[in-house]
Amino acid sequence: MDIRRRDLVRASMGTGLSLSVLGLASRQARAGEPQPSSQAPAQEEPETDSQPDPASTPFDSTTVSELARALSRRPYKAPPHGLPAVLADMSFDQFNSIIYDPAKALWAGDHLNFDVEFFPRGYLYKPRVNMYEVQDGRATLIPYSPDLFQYRNPKLKVDKDIGFSGLRLRYAFDPGHLQECAVFLGASYFRATARGQVYGLSARGFAKDTGTLKGEEFPLFRAFWLEKPAADSHALVMYGLLDSPSLTGAFRFTIRPGDTTLFDVQSVFYPRVDIAGAGIAPLTGMYFFDFNDHDHVDDWRPAAHDSEALQMWTGAGQQLYRPLTNPTDLQLGAFVDSGPYGFGLMQRRRAFHDYEDLVLKYEKRPSLWIEPVGNWGDGTVNLVEIPTPSEVNDNIVAFWRPKETLKANQAYRYTYRMYWGWDTPWPTHLARVAATRVGNVVDHPELRQFVIDFTGAPFRTLPPNTPYHLIIHTTPGEIRKITLLPNPHIHGMRAMFQLAPGDAKLCEMQAQLATDKGPISETWLYRWTP
Repeated sequence: MDIRRRDLVRASMGTGLSLSVLGLASRQARAGEPQPSSQAPAQEEPETDSQPDPASTPFDSTTVSELARALSRRPYKAPPHGLPAVLADMSFDQFNSIIYDPAKALWAGDHLNFDVEFFPRGYLYKPRVNMYEVQDGRATLIPYSPDLFQYRNPKLKVDKDIGFSGLRLRYAFDPGHLQECAVFLGASYFRATARGQVYGLSARGFAKDTGTLKGEEFPLFRAFWLEKPAADSHALVMYGLLDSPSLTGAFRFTIRPGDTTLFDVQSVFYPRVDIAGAGIAPLTGMYFFDFNDHDHVDDWRPAAHDSEALQMWTGAGQQLYRPLTNPTDLQLGAFVDSGPYGFGLMQRRRAFHDYEDLVLKYEKRPSLWIEPVGNWGDGTVNLVEIPTPSEVNDNIVAFWRPKETLKANQAYRYTYRMYWGWDTPWPTHLARVAATRVGNVVDHPELRQFVIDFTGAPFRTLPPNTPYHLIIHTTPGEIRKITLLPNPHIHGMRAMFQLAPGDAKLCEMQAQLATDKGPISETWLYRWTP
């Protein structure tokens, strides 16, 4: 598993329910991203006063939400960063060289469809995250031992109760053969795959002040509770306790791996302070380049990204498709909506030749679609695009921001389903955007040439001689020389046009393919910048 992520800063708290739950806060990074100077220096500190109670305690579906509610009434308290130097100063390769022994996985030998392995603390993953097994209405701490791991370098084995930093779930996609399907590691980040996929984008529990001048706060999961599934169950239930200086939260995940891996998420948040910049169901991924912005990247491949577009299905029934970009300056977008049907970061192109990368396998990375359960009211789907000089950094964030401020000492519930898979979970009768290409116009450097390919259901049902036209406008700027051509290679249509931006430094464009009876495609959105 690729875990090149996140600069971690620890945080701490206590509970009144005979549990002492440790956790962490985070600023996400991948290997090679500069680390903030505020990170605490690596040093060994005693942690004997912050160990969790190993006793079994009663547990039901309300336990974690009651823990979060009680915790929100107390001031946030950060724990020490203490670890032995040999662990705190580990390199990425050293961290990866510590391998959990699969024979000692939780539920190993119980002939279940799931088991669980854990990550050690160290490298960037310094905070302790407590793990509990839930069985027959009781929660029991899962004890740490250095003997749970295999060490290529014996010097990395420390005979102390260091504790865990995260977990991985394994599932029998095929009977009798367990494969990794999800990871929870670092702050409130987690990732999952469907059958036949590799890891790509991440999700997280909550985002605060993302893309604002205040500076982002990264809540963290402090503990997880894993319900032991029945022998024939293909679903796993786990709970997570979230904490940060500004809020606490409780999560219930019901995870069903498969051809599409489903997460049913029930979350409740208890703000300690008023939060105007809330981010619900945040998604984070990497976008380096594609056909639409290859001109500033000197790379032999045709594309490199976890996701190629933000897709939305609005409460009014609009289906929107916004290709991602790697801008030269930070870009923020907010799409106003009420009661959204869904949104996600999508990876549509699935051929090896779309990327030509034998190692990173971008064609096998998941799309992630968020389907709200119930009406989320008024708000915006927000998109943050951060410039990146390489594919090392996660530079794309998308999330739902409620219109109203989350008030301190109140409870806010959000329920949603996550689809980790190959596409959106619902079919559409509309034509879809297959590719967006942008290039120069020969002898007219002031113009930009755009090419949009459309494919999908209408081209299988409409007569071959159907006349099409493009509904398109831009603000500001001018659209010129619109041309439509059949594209037999994708059984669809190609739309071509030129953008004359004039002196504008930013042009917002919108386009739909149409017949004389009206639009037949999803709405293509694009933000052009020089």
